[in-house]
Amino acid sequence: MFDVILSVAISFTITFLAIPVIINVAEMKKLFDLPDARKIHQVPITPLGGIAIFAGFTFGCLLTVHFKDSFDFQYFMAAAFVTFFLGLKDDILVISPIKKFIGQVLAAFLIIYEGRIQIRSMHGFLGIYELPEMFSLLITYFAVIVIINSFNLIDGVDGLAGSLGLISSFIFGIYFLDVNMPAYYVLAFSLSGSLLAFLIFNFQPAKIFMGDTGSLLIGVINAILVIKFINVANSTETTYPIISAPAIGFTILMIPLLDTLRVFSVRIFKRRSPFSPDRNHIHHLLLDRLGLSHRAITLTLVSLNLLMVGLVYLGRSLGNTLLIVSVIATFFLVIAGIYFLGSKRRLTVATPGKREAGKLEPSKLVSLLQDSVLEQKN
Repeated sequence: MFDVILSVAISFTITFLAIPVIINVAEMKKLFDLPDARKIHQVPITPLGGIAIFAGFTFGCLLTVHFKDSFDFQYFMAAAFVTFFLGLKDDILVISPIKKFIGQVLAAFLIIYEGRIQIRSMHGFLGIYELPEMFSLLITYFAVIVIINSFNLIDGVDGLAGSLGLISSFIFGIYFLDVNMPAYYVLAFSLSGSLLAFLIFNFQPAKIFMGDTGSLLIGVINAILVIKFINVANSTETTYPIISAPAIGFTILMIPLLDTLRVFSVRIFKRRSPFSPDRNHIHHLLLDRLGLSHRAITLTLVSLNLLMVGLVYLGRSLGNTLLIVSVIATFFLVIAGIYFLGSKRRLTVATPGKREAGKLEPSKLVSLLQDSVLEQKN
């Protein structure tokens, strides 16, 4: 328990003290993320908060983990350094998607080959258990890269990516603490401490963004934690086995994971690059269609995530396939509900009150209905 307190205290303190310094330096050097037609913020804000998150996380880990007992940990830190420099360059200079992808593959290589983090079984999902080695590697690479990108892409409103990363790392940390795996719970709680300090400055109105430097770090650490959690919790040899651990791990990351897969699929279906920017993420839909504030969006999605984790844990005896399919179905029902409520809201705003509705010309009413239908199709 002392390791937990120490890692959280160090990471929180360093991040908390570093952020004001970074904000001042960014103002002097004019290192800002400028508003444009696609971005939500209205004033220039520095995207270099990830530097503070990385500094706090790194010191929290290095001063707490016993490397003699955790040989894999050095490769996890190497992967974290790769994503740090990748994100930092993108935040300052902007790099092409292909270069970013190559860097993510390198980080995945360090995690899989050197850190020995690999998905070797589907644990009964869709009736599949042990995987052939080649297919296992492909699935693991895909999972790691998608998770890394998922936190990068969900970082669209104040406090959202940080809150989701805090929840996921904290839950994984609690489990690894319970099964006495020090390297992993230090990894999780160091990230939690850094994110907690960062959120003080990032909740609406945000004074700083985490940028790619922070979001990629959250993604790579959560990729390590979720795969290790599934492998350990699903084993009967652990001190605290959990039935349907893959479904629980999937649900912990459901918001960033499912939103990324949905957005990528839509872009590919429209014959666009999956990395091309748009305003189709779930937080954009809540903002544009329902008019929710940044704070309301964050609280709504975090609450939904926690609710689903609790329900899946309580229903863990139902099996991985039924639980994962249920989580996916619930997520897409939420998306459908946002579109439906958004259409009704826009039609209500565009249509006058009851007393004036009778005065509305039929041609104008038909035009409003046609606009609503076209909007739903788009």
